[in-house]
Amino acid sequence: MAKSAAQHLCQPCLYLTGEMAEFRKYMEDKPFMLQLLEWSLRGVAQVILVNNPLSGAIILCALTMHSPWHVLLGTVGLLSSTLTALIIGQNSKEVSQGFHGFNGMLVAILISLFSARGDWYWWLLIPCCLAGATCTFLYSGLSTVLGQWDLPVGVFPFNMVIMLYLACTGTSNAYFPHQPVPPPGMLEHGNHTELDITRLLVGVPVGVGQVYACDELWASVVILAAVFLFSPLMCAHALLGSGLGILAGLSLAVSHVSLYSGLMGLNSALGCMSIGGLFYILNWKTHLLAIASAFLSAYSNIGLTNVLGMVGLPASTWAATLTVTLMMLLTGQSLSSYRLPLSRVSSPEHSLRTRGCWTAADTNAYV
Repeated sequence: MAKSAAQHLCQPCLYLTGEMAEFRKYMEDKPFMLQLLEWSLRGVAQVILVNNPLSGAIILCALTMHSPWHVLLGTVGLLSSTLTALIIGQNSKEVSQGFHGFNGMLVAILISLFSARGDWYWWLLIPCCLAGATCTFLYSGLSTVLGQWDLPVGVFPFNMVIMLYLACTGTSNAYFPHQPVPPPGMLEHGNHTELDITRLLVGVPVGVGQVYACDELWASVVILAAVFLFSPLMCAHALLGSGLGILAGLSLAVSHVSLYSGLMGLNSALGCMSIGGLFYILNWKTHLLAIASAFLSAYSNIGLTNVLGMVGLPASTWAATLTVTLMMLLTGQSLSSYRLPLSRVSSPEHSLRTRGCWTAADTNAYV
């Protein structure tokens, strides 16, 4: 009887994701190339924690206008990692959600960004393909380990592969040299010019665009619009996190360039988005936790940037990745009770609407 009551309670919730379920069912019997296109667009959007092919298409258009070369290599990395996942037989649901594409795209974009050869150096296609495939193997291995604690793999593969690539090639490599990586988080005694408030405010949305290594305002605004299409709450947390990252940078007098370019908002935006509604049910407690995650990501990024900059390596998104992982391991009952199982992760709005339904079903499952 309890089971039936729970199932009846959850019945209206089934309609909340009806359109998405219908779309996935519609795609199941479509040609492989059409399915691959959908998976790839989801992979593009998954870079910024969004699971929506339309958002991915919008983001891809913005990035193409910003840098066609970066998009070309990013697509190569994305397809390499996705096809590798299919070849080795990874979970089909993970592939269809774009989980095996976004790391490959990110690492390929960063390889292009740091290359000292400039744009249209075609030999970069080789490391981008290999790096994308490597991300899939790392994702598969790490998911086995992290899955024991129901933790997401996230961008661990990207961070590991890009650091390995840059450490192996160096700045004087004959074939794939990369540009030296200065430590922008280091105290800059040359900050004698007055702070430009306008450029500082522009750095807030640009910090979200930096998730895709994009430093142009208009492209960053389009990326934010794509996030808003999927979840207005995630869009708000992205801007909030980026702004908090800039505040953290101001408190430690980091380089003005880091503030204006959005680099100080990158990790804090991801940290705030992840906790503020994606992996936790959003309420005032988890909202404060998201703010704490943004600040911790920002300060960790400054420290890692200074340390890794000494050996010519970027901090990438290590700060946000490690911070979010630690936040998801919190054991305090008043917070851990709001953490979503990975199988339930969706948009914050959907999680808020359906939490009562699936909680009731889970509570009565063994009655």
